[in-house]
Amino acid sequence: MSDSTPLAQTVTGERADLLAELAGARHFLRFTTRELTDEQVGRRTTVSELCLGGLIKHVTSTERAWASFIVEGPSALGDFDSMTEEDFARRADDFRMLPGETLAGVLEAYAEAARRTDELVATLPSLDADHPLPSAPWFEPGARWSARRALLHIVAETAQHAGHADIIREALDGAKSMG
Repeated sequence: MSDSTPLAQTVTGERADLLAELAGARHFLRFTTRELTDEQVGRRTTVSELCLGGLIKHVTSTERAWASFIVEGPSALGDFDSMTEEDFARRADDFRMLPGETLAGVLEAYAEAARRTDELVATLPSLDADHPLPSAPWFEPGARWSARRALLHIVAETAQHAGHADIIREALDGAKSMG
């Protein structure tokens, strides 16, 4: 796979494994947009609200938030208990291409988030450093996540959405990315 970063060649062990898994999942997600137009990556092809550009925007936002959580703690993820309907509506914009957004812009933002995360994986003093999770209905009360756990979540989130993207792409024009 050609998505190997220079950092992947300078770290070893668990960190190298994390970087390799991230690179593989990111590759498949980006690959689903090959040879598509801005209009095509904004098109919904299933009954859901998902589109290819929106999935990449969502994964970018998620990766940024969890990387920030590793460094800053729970405040980086926000206060879910005080979110309003308007806040949730703004978050929903992560799943769609908005007027003026381009595939090139979405991919560049994703590449920048990936570079930041990769640098964090390579330089973090300990993957065992942990923080409490913020209060949210989907988190176990009182749970703490280590940097390792947050990074594994980024890998899982990226891989899951790469699968969603593959389905959307196949419905769009019959092209397959993963099979």
